[in-house]
Amino acid sequence: MDRRDSGDDGGCLGRRPDPSPADSPLLHTLPLPPDPMTHLCTRLTAHDAPRSGDWSRRTGPGFQGSEDLRVAPADQSVVILHAKVAQKSYGNEKRFFCPPPCVYISGQGWRSTPDHMKGYADSVHGYMCLDSSSQSQADTFKLVFDEQPESRRMFACAKSLFISDQDKRKHFCLLLRLFLGSRQEVGSFQSRMIKVISKPSQKRQSLKNADLCISSGSRVALFHRLRSQTVSTRYLSVDRGAFVASARRWTAFTITTVDDHGGLVMSESFICYGLLVQLVCTESGVALPPMVIRKVNKQHAILDVDEPVSQLHKVAFQFRDDFGSFLCLSNDAIIQYQAPPSSRDPSRVVLNDGSCWTIIGVEAVEFTFNQSLACIQTPVSPFPSISRLEVNGGGHVAMLEVHGENFSPHLKVWFGSREAETMFKSSRSLLCVVPDVSVFSDGWRRLRHVITVPLSLIRTDGLIYRTSFSFTYTPELHLPLTSRGPAAGGRREAGPDRALEEKEDVLLEMIHQEFTKANFHLFVQS
Repeated sequence: MDRRDSGDDGGCLGRRPDPSPADSPLLHTLPLPPDPMTHLCTRLTAHDAPRSGDWSRRTGPGFQGSEDLRVAPADQSVVILHAKVAQKSYGNEKRFFCPPPCVYISGQGWRSTPDHMKGYADSVHGYMCLDSSSQSQADTFKLVFDEQPESRRMFACAKSLFISDQDKRKHFCLLLRLFLGSRQEVGSFQSRMIKVISKPSQKRQSLKNADLCISSGSRVALFHRLRSQTVSTRYLSVDRGAFVASARRWTAFTITTVDDHGGLVMSESFICYGLLVQLVCTESGVALPPMVIRKVNKQHAILDVDEPVSQLHKVAFQFRDDFGSFLCLSNDAIIQYQAPPSSRDPSRVVLNDGSCWTIIGVEAVEFTFNQSLACIQTPVSPFPSISRLEVNGGGHVAMLEVHGENFSPHLKVWFGSREAETMFKSSRSLLCVVPDVSVFSDGWRRLRHVITVPLSLIRTDGLIYRTSFSFTYTPELHLPLTSRGPAAGGRREAGPDRALEEKEDVLLEMIHQEFTKANFHLFVQS
């Protein structure tokens, strides 16, 4: 464990995680697929997503499309970070959401707007509220963005949002509206669903309330509040690679169970007390050493509890290498606290105020779009999103059904830089023909490498909606060369037979293209 100074933010605690098993070159060696020309639809996971400061996405190295869609210097990204649960306010009290919802804006596209000369942060402003038509203007929080020079992003948080007892909903969403200058509306963006709770549950959670449990591999936030005072709230955060306590900004961490050797346990089970866990910053990748998570009751860490960790529980983190020390906050710095054992109960240790943390699950939803190729004055909302992909057919005739939300007849599916023939089925479904792999690679009849292309949705006015999904073409299986071909290791010689084979290839390709179109239109008519 490293300990070093971090200027005005106090001490810090942190280290880079060891290379994960997924970084091993052996895991990137792809076996030969069992079926010829298998089309695989994959989603970029959190591990595959880049950890750069600008929340940008990169496509796979196999993409051979044009630079216009693959490298997008004018992309505009909006990220909303928020908690999974919110406590309801009763009477005249106001339980502000903790941690407060945050908005990050990044991308060169924001700097190329007509109002960029006013200043990066001054040209963009927004409002956040609950997604209810009954919300009054007083319940809307105006966001003031600050530019972060070190990460080239803009940041704002809604400190005073709450849900009253007059709102009877069990779930709600946050609604963000962004504007450029004083007139142009960028669009409206919605968060994930947030569950409303009355107070943290102290009972042992069952499968009936699984949504209140903390899962391994999920995102969490940690905060400390002294004597339940809002002004004393400090959040565990990462600043320039160091762990600090911040009064305003909080960081999302991926919490995973690890084994005794520090290796990740590939499991989607719940986090339980007594397990060895590791906290990794989802943005920078900086990690704390493996620690044992303990339940806290009346400022005591209980050592013999193994129940699932629930939302808004009080927890403590006990260092594995120094079993008597706990993760602690002290004067806005992160330190180790040596906890003495309890004189009354050997299964407990006595903690100080700074060693007691509140854990809560968080969500991050990202919206990335590009309007550099067209002068678009209309809002980008409603923002389409893809939830899953479904392949119909296979081989040389494959159709892809895209499932999601906010689809319209004005959207087309693009594979890399190639537009696919698209049919609008409903606001939750699009159907398209998978482009032939020959448009992405020469010598497609002997494809030997995996080709992955990003999937995008493009509006008819030129607005590009980025997605986290990609489409993968895998190699074909081929039988050994027949008697028509040359011997092993030989070369084909030019001649009448070779010319005839090339003509046959052209004819087969024309038949394949016409059959694909006929198959698509037949499906549309039916």
